Amino acid sequence: MKFSTPLLEGRLISRYKRFFADIELIDGTLVTAHCANTGSMSGLKQAGSRVWISQADNPKRKLKYDWRIVEISQDTKRALVGVHTAWPNKIVEEALRGGNIPELVGYDRLRREVKYGENSRIDFLLENDDKPPCYVEVKSITLSRQPGLAEFPDSPSVRAAKHVNELTNMIGEGARAVMLYVVQRDDCDRFSVASDVDPKYHAALKLAKAAGVQSLCYTCKINPEEITLTRPIQIIDN
Repeated sequence: MKFSTPLLEGRLISRYKRFFADIELIDGTLVTAHCANTGSMSGLKQAGSRVWISQADNPKRKLKYDWRIVEISQDTKRALVGVHTAWPNKIVEEALRGGNIPELVGYDRLRREVKYGENSRIDFLLENDDKPPCYVEVKSITLSRQPGLAEFPDSPSVRAAKHVNELTNMIGEGARAVMLYVVQRDDCDRFSVASDVDPKYHAALKLAKAAGVQSLCYTCKINPEEITLTRPIQIIDN
């Protein structure tokens, strides 16, 4: 997914009240950007970090900028991390339509945000008249507390556990159900659930796996021009 407008580089001053980030652009301009990430953003909020933001195209918006990328340092290595939680759905759709997720090919119809379960919407519903429907729930991952290991979630999430339970129910109705984790960074080669962060989510996922819900995890290549789904990585059960 190529970015429609060039990103602006700056330095992070602080992220606060979950949705706000004060940033100094490289020309010295101070701006407040919208932070579209409700998680803890552990390891991504260090003052002085190099960041990239985009300028909103809606003149009526109160905040004129969106925080998109942060550069982090871990174990002497640097990596870019996408912090915008809406990106994974867009790049997954691009990958699905291009047949670039082998585990999810063979469907001739794709629908987004379809109502199902108890007042929920599935990220993607894949359909083919010759096979059961496939419900795909996408989760954005930015957390890495150990070099090479991506983890989800970065904070307790009742909503995430609800989504897992909804997928489990779809298995009971004869459908296929998939959790697709998207790691918005390219410095990880393994993934696991952060059971210490959210034990309830971990428990729900274990029940879902036993019922037949599948899990996939893909990493991304990211730079200030584009972000692209690249390769599957190992899922470590815990």
